[in-house]
Formats: sequence, C-alpha cells, structure tokens
Amino acid sequence: MTKLRGERAGQQGDERGFVALNHLREGAVGRAAAAAAPFVLMLVGSRLLWRHVPWGTVLVGAELGLLSALVAVGLALTYRANRIINFAQADLGIVPSLLAVLLMLAKGWSYWLALPLGLLAAGVLGALVELIFVRRFFSSPRLILTVATIGITQVLVALSLFMPGWFGSLSAITYSPPINVNFTFAQVAFNGNDVTVFVIVPIVLIALAIFMRSSAIGVGLRGSAESANRALLLGVPVKRLHTVVWIISSLLAFVGLFLRAGVVGVSIGQVLGPEVLLPALGAAVIGRMERMPTIVSAAVGLGIVDQSVKFAWNQDAYRDAVIALIIVGAVLFVRGKSANRFGEGDMSSWQATRETRPIPTELRKVREVVAAQWGLGALALFGLIAVPLFMGQSRVLLAGTIGIFAMIGISLVVLTGWAGQVSLGQVAVVGIAAAAAGSVTTRYHWDMSLAMLVGGVVGALVMTAVGLPTLRARGLTFAVTTLALALVTSSYLLNPQFFESWLPLGRIQRTRMFGTISVESETRYYVLILVMLGLTLVAVRGLRSTRTGRVLIGTRENEHAAESYGIDARRAVIIAFATSGFISGVAGALFVHQQRALDLANFQPDAALRVFSMVVVGGLGSMSGAIAGAIYVQGIQWFLPYQWSFLATGAGMLLVLMLLPGGLGGAMGDARDAGLRWFAKRRGIRVPSLVADTLVPQAELGNPAPEPTTDGDPVLVESKP
Repeated sequence: MTKLRGERAGQQGDERGFVALNHLREGAVGRAAAAAAPFVLMLVGSRLLWRHVPWGTVLVGAELGLLSALVAVGLALTYRANRIINFAQADLGIVPSLLAVLLMLAKGWSYWLALPLGLLAAGVLGALVELIFVRRFFSSPRLILTVATIGITQVLVALSLFMPGWFGSLSAITYSPPINVNFTFAQVAFNGNDVTVFVIVPIVLIALAIFMRSSAIGVGLRGSAESANRALLLGVPVKRLHTVVWIISSLLAFVGLFLRAGVVGVSIGQVLGPEVLLPALGAAVIGRMERMPTIVSAAVGLGIVDQSVKFAWNQDAYRDAVIALIIVGAVLFVRGKSANRFGEGDMSSWQATRETRPIPTELRKVREVVAAQWGLGALALFGLIAVPLFMGQSRVLLAGTIGIFAMIGISLVVLTGWAGQVSLGQVAVVGIAAAAAGSVTTRYHWDMSLAMLVGGVVGALVMTAVGLPTLRARGLTFAVTTLALALVTSSYLLNPQFFESWLPLGRIQRTRMFGTISVESETRYYVLILVMLGLTLVAVRGLRSTRTGRVLIGTRENEHAAESYGIDARRAVIIAFATSGFISGVAGALFVHQQRALDLANFQPDAALRVFSMVVVGGLGSMSGAIAGAIYVQGIQWFLPYQWSFLATGAGMLLVLMLLPGGLGGAMGDARDAGLRWFAKRRGIRVPSLVADTLVPQAELGNPAPEPTTDGDPVLVESKP
C-alpha cells in the first residue's frame, strides 16, 4: 500500500511538473508572440499597401529601426528610473557621436581610436547631466524634471552646433566603414557600415538584457523602478543607480547615432529633427516603457514603414502622417496588466502643480492690503498703456505676441494644471484654428469677431476630438498623441501642397470688429489682444470658482475618489478639453491676423515643447504664472539686449527651474505671502494660513503638549534650528 501511494504521488508530481512546464512554455511562447506582434503587423501591413517596394528598402528600414531601438530603450530606462519622458535622449548621443565623427573626418583619426573616445565621452556626458541637472530635481514633480530635459536638449543642441567650428572645414559627410564589404540586395547597395549595424546593435541589446537580468545593478534598477522610496528604505543606493541609468542611456544613444552617421551621413550645423525622437518615443510607449523585446520590435517595424512610405510616395509629409498615425493608434490600444505602470499610477507625479493661494480672509478687507492691490493693478495697467505710447510699432507687435502666448499658456493651465492632461502639442490646435480663422477672412471677408469665434469653435472641436479617445488609455497617452499631432499639423495638415483649398489665401488682412471698429494699426490690434486676454482671465477665473473647476482639481488629484462620490470625472475633463481648445483657437485667430500670414515654423513640435516649457517655467498651477512665463520666455529675447538672450534658452530655463522649483508664479506667490506675513505680524493680526508653513506644534519640538486654547487649537511656536 505504501509503495502504491508512493507511485501515485510520483505520478501526480510528474503531472504537476509537466503542467508547470507546459505553462512555462506557453508563457514563453506568448511573450515571444506579443513581442514580435508590432514588427509582424507593420511588416505585413507595409507589404500589403506597398507591394512594389523592393525588399532592399525593407532591409534599410529594419536597419534604421534597429538604430532607433537603441534610443527607444534608453528612453524606457530613464522613464523607469525617473518617471519622465527624456526629451534629451537623442541629443545625449549626438554630441559624443559628432565628436567621434569630427575626429575621423577633420583630424584623420582611425575608426577604432575615435569609437572608444566617443564611448568614454558619452558615459561622462550622461553622468554629468544626471549629477548636475537631474539629481537637483530628485524630489521635484516629474513634470518639472521633464521640462528640465527639454532645457538640457537645447543646451546639447547649442553645443553640437558650435562643435564643427572647432575642427575647421570638412571634406566628407560620412566616414569610411570599419570593414571592407560591399554588396547589393534587391536593388539596394550596402557596405561595411550597414553590416556593422546588423552585427553591433543586436549584440548591444542582448548584452543589455543580460546585464539588466543578471547583475546586481540591474536587479537594483528594476527594484527602484517599482518604488524609489521603498528602495531607499531597504538601503538601495537609488541616486547612484540613476546615475548608472543615465550613463547607459547616453551610451545607447551614442551607439545608435554614431552608427547612423555612417549609414545616412552627418548633419553638420543642423538640429536633430523629430524623425529620430518621435519613432523612438512611439516604440517605447508601445512597449509600455518596460518590455525591451516589444520596444525593439516596434522600432524595427516603424523603420520599415517609414522607408516604405519614403520609397512609395517620396514625401516627408506623408511619412510624418503615417508614422504619427501608427504611433497614436498603437498608443490608444495599449492595454494589459502593467497599464498602471504607464497609466494612472504615474499621473500623480505629473499633476503636482501649485496654485497661488488667494489672500487670506483675515486680510482681504484690510485697508492697506486693498490699497496695495489697487496700486499694483494701476501700475500694471500703466505699464500696458505705456507700451504703445513709448515704443515703436515693431515693439508693440512683439508685446501683442506676448499677450497671445499668455492666452495659450492659460489654456494649458486649464488643461494640464487643473485637469491633469499633459498636452505637448498645444500649438497644433493653435495652428489649425489659425488656418480656419485666416481662411474665412481671406476667402469670405468675414468680420474679425466672427473669425475669432470660428477659431475658438474649431480649436474646441479639435482638442475634444483628440482628447476623447485618450480618456480610456490614460497615462501619458494624451501627451504622446498631441506631440504626434504637432508633427502632422506642421508637415501635412497645414501644407498648401495638400490642403490649399481650405488654407488662407495670400496676405491675411485684418477685417473690422463688429463691422465698425478698425484694428488695422498695430496699436489698435494690441488693444484688441489685451481685451481678449482680460476676458480670458475673467472667464477662466470664473470657471475655477465653479463646481466644475473644483471637480477638475479633485479629479486631477484622485479620479477614483472623485467618482466614488458620484462625480462625473469624464464630463469635467471633456469641459476642460473644450475650454482649453476654445482659448487656444481664439489665440490662433489673433496670431494669424497679427502676423498676416500662416507660418508653419510656429507650429513645429519643437515650438510646441517651447510653449509647454514656457508655462511650466511660469508656473503651471496659476494664470499669473502663465503670463509671467510668456513675459519671461518671449520678452527676454525681444526686449533685452542680445547678451541677455541666453536667459530665454535652455540654460536660462534650467536656471529658473533649479532656483525656483515652483516657477515664476510660485515665486511671486511666496513673495506676496512673505509681505502679508510681515504685515500681519506688525499689525498683530492672527492669520493661521500664513504661518502654517513656518510654525509647528510644541510637541513636535520635544516639548510637552500644551493645554488647548479656548478655540481648541494648540499653541504654535516658531520652529528654530
């Protein structure tokens, strides 16, 4: 009997072993199939749509996709470590790769000597960027650090533009391949540089995967990605690991861009365009910022589609539209158990915005405070009136432009600061609305007031149409979608080559307001902009004081908690979409008539990122911060001497963010509160809301808890070091 039971137990153990093995095999097969799915779908789709494209072109697309995969994996690593979209990822590689290429082309260095030096420079650059900039924002809201990476990008771009001048003239734009191989495959010629890509990139990716899975550093990185605070409590050196992440990301970017320089040539004196970063970002998002095989598969698939469209249609605008459409479609359908990692779980770090508190009730009606408010208001009004009185027409034009950008900033305060929807392509909505408004005045000679109404309605419709599909996907889906929209809008939707029938005709004339008021002069148009800015401030302030405004703030902080109280969070966010789009649309109508032309350069993805940075620098939580950001970024480069223009560039934005984490609006609020605190202390007025940040209970200082006062509040004393 005992023997029989032992045999049965052995059989059951074997059965359980076989079941576990089958599950393991099924899981491995399923993961492999899921990882290969983006590549297979894009390859099959491209072959069905463009059958005449030779296989050699497909191979070129796979090659460029492998190079893009290195940038995409670097994006995913920094996202997992810091919970940000690192817009400087590609530029981390362009500086050391340009250094290595210039040493070969201008100084005659060998490939095998320049490559190690470039790797060393990339590692040092990644470490310096993390130590000098990123670590300063370790405890800051992730939105602030994301904008800091935009500033880092501009610093690196400036460095890459200066570097060629240090090496003199160049006799070539591409370097010789390290191995002497030449062959032709399906009508396309390949050389040693192409072979190097197909050999080196897989080796680098496999080595990285082994490192992340097997080494102690890789295990620590995965653990700290789940929760940095928990890892710190367990003794994990999170900051040191973050430095390692940035070094690895910089090395990956260098390898990708250095090998790319050998394949497609070097862009001397040119800024790296969105054709490198956007496909890499799309591939990283498709892989949910964590699945490296899926990220690589998606990057290779996007490369194949890109080259197929280029061969079939030979139009960059078509390439941008198709790639953006694939990225948005894939992002909208990203689902799975790890959705929280790329979804709602990360949004709280993006929504940490700071609103300027109103004046405390205890001081709101005090005579001196009221007089100070009226005095500051009169001073601001005098400054606005003085612009056309003491400045020329060109300066008045620039001042009006600042007012228009302030309106765009306010629209972002509503959408991102209050509703928590990160929009990285707000200028796309501005551009589409501007085209519609300019078209009705040039084609049909409509009244200027009707043109602004058309712009507002078009902006509201576009923003709502873009935002509605992203409500289910959550996370950073809306950010990626709007950034892709900015690329498509500037290269395709506003391109007269494709849509001349609905774009403005020739020079845009300013029609009359309400049929009687002329706004042809710059001074009158400046007054019109000020009036629209004032109406926008009144309307948005009114929205914030309503139940809808409070619902937006509550939904931003915790959507599930808001819905548990019966609040329709979806409806509130849709209202934010429409409101933000309407304000941006009106600003677009004003902008296109002020400039008297539809300039596509104003609606490029880099312009969209600058506008978003402008608002964050000013203070995303307050309308006054948005205006301050517009004055700072736009005003410095136009009104101050040239030697001060660096303050409006990436270096200036980084400096402001490091010194003033709450932005210019937060700094102004702190200065006002300090003045009110001094005044209240001098007058002996008790204002608990002003002293809450500087006073702590005595029990927290190690003293016995005091007896409660008559109103039930503990006695507060000043905290001393």
